[in-house]
Amino acid sequence: MIGSFRHKGLEDLYRTGRTRRLGAAHVRKCVRILQSLEVAELPEEMNLAGLRFHGLQGSPKRWSVRISANYRITFGWSGGNAIEIDLEDYH
Repeated sequence: MIGSFRHKGLEDLYRTGRTRRLGAAHVRKCVRILQSLEVAELPEEMNLAGLRFHGLQGSPKRWSVRISANYRITFGWSGGNAIEIDLEDYH
Protein backbone atom coordinates (compact mmCIF):
# COMPACT_ATOMS: atom_id res chain seq x y z
CA MET A 1 0.00 0.00 0.00
CA ILE A 2 1.12 3.56 -0.59
CA GLY A 3 1.50 5.76 2.48
CA SER A 4 3.10 9.06 1.46
CA PHE A 5 4.87 10.96 -1.32
CA ARG A 6 7.82 13.34 -1.58
CA HIS A 7 7.27 14.09 -5.28
CA LYS A 8 4.11 16.12 -5.96
CA GLY A 9 3.89 14.95 -9.58
CA LEU A 10 3.78 11.29 -8.55
CA GLU A 11 1.19 12.12 -5.90
CA ASP A 12 -0.98 13.91 -8.50
CA LEU A 13 -0.67 10.94 -10.86
CA TYR A 14 -1.65 8.48 -8.11
CA ARG A 15 -4.54 10.48 -6.65
CA THR A 16 -6.05 12.19 -9.72
CA GLY A 17 -4.38 10.77 -12.84
CA ARG A 18 -2.91 14.19 -13.71
CA THR A 19 0.43 13.98 -15.50
CA ARG A 20 1.34 17.66 -15.76
CA ARG A 21 4.35 17.48 -13.43
CA LEU A 22 5.86 14.38 -15.06
CA GLY A 23 7.71 13.93 -18.32
CA ALA A 24 5.46 12.32 -20.94
CA ALA A 25 8.09 9.66 -21.62
CA HIS A 26 7.90 8.44 -18.01
CA VAL A 27 4.15 8.38 -17.33
CA ARG A 28 3.40 4.77 -18.38
CA LYS A 29 6.25 3.33 -16.34
CA CYS A 30 5.39 5.51 -13.33
CA VAL A 31 1.80 4.22 -13.45
CA ARG A 32 3.06 0.62 -13.57
CA ILE A 33 5.37 1.17 -10.61
CA LEU A 34 2.73 2.95 -8.53
CA GLN A 35 0.28 0.11 -9.20
CA SER A 36 2.91 -2.41 -8.09
CA LEU A 37 3.70 -0.41 -4.95
CA GLU A 38 -0.02 -0.29 -4.12
CA VAL A 39 -0.30 -4.09 -3.92
CA ALA A 40 3.19 -4.91 -2.57
CA GLU A 41 3.41 -6.17 1.00
CA LEU A 42 7.22 -6.11 1.13
CA PRO A 43 9.73 -3.91 -0.72
CA GLU A 44 11.32 -7.01 -2.29
CA GLU A 45 8.10 -7.55 -4.26
CA MET A 46 9.24 -4.64 -6.44
CA ASN A 47 12.02 -6.83 -7.85
CA LEU A 48 10.21 -7.08 -11.20
CA ALA A 49 11.74 -7.63 -14.62
CA GLY A 50 13.28 -4.47 -16.07
CA LEU A 51 13.02 -2.30 -12.95
CA ARG A 52 16.53 -2.91 -11.59
CA PHE A 53 15.31 -2.95 -8.00
CA HIS A 54 18.01 -2.37 -5.38
CA GLY A 55 18.49 -1.09 -1.85
CA LEU A 56 20.14 2.26 -1.23
CA GLN A 57 22.79 2.99 1.36
CA GLY A 58 22.03 5.12 4.36
CA SER A 59 19.52 5.41 7.09
CA PRO A 60 16.57 5.20 7.05
CA LYS A 61 16.58 2.33 4.55
CA ARG A 62 15.28 3.18 1.06
CA TRP A 63 14.93 1.30 -2.22
CA SER A 64 15.09 2.27 -5.88
CA VAL A 65 13.50 1.12 -9.15
CA ARG A 66 14.49 2.33 -12.60
CA ILE A 67 12.33 4.57 -14.79
CA SER A 68 14.97 5.38 -17.43
CA ALA A 69 18.73 5.74 -17.75
CA ASN A 70 18.71 8.80 -15.47
CA TYR A 71 15.48 8.59 -13.46
CA ARG A 72 14.54 6.39 -10.51
CA ILE A 73 11.58 6.08 -8.20
CA THR A 74 12.86 5.77 -4.65
CA PHE A 75 10.84 4.83 -1.60
CA GLY A 76 11.02 3.85 2.04
CA TRP A 77 8.99 1.16 3.78
CA SER A 78 7.12 1.25 7.07
CA GLY A 79 4.39 -0.98 8.46
CA GLY A 80 3.65 -2.64 5.13
CA ASN A 81 3.41 0.70 3.28
CA ALA A 82 5.63 2.37 0.70
CA ILE A 83 6.43 5.81 2.11
CA GLU A 84 8.10 9.01 0.92
CA ILE A 85 7.89 7.97 -2.75
CA ASP A 86 10.11 10.21 -4.86
CA LEU A 87 11.17 10.64 -8.50
CA GLU A 88 14.88 11.40 -8.67
CA ASP A 89 17.35 12.28 -11.41
CA TYR A 90 20.46 10.26 -10.55
CA HIS A 91 22.79 12.12 -12.92
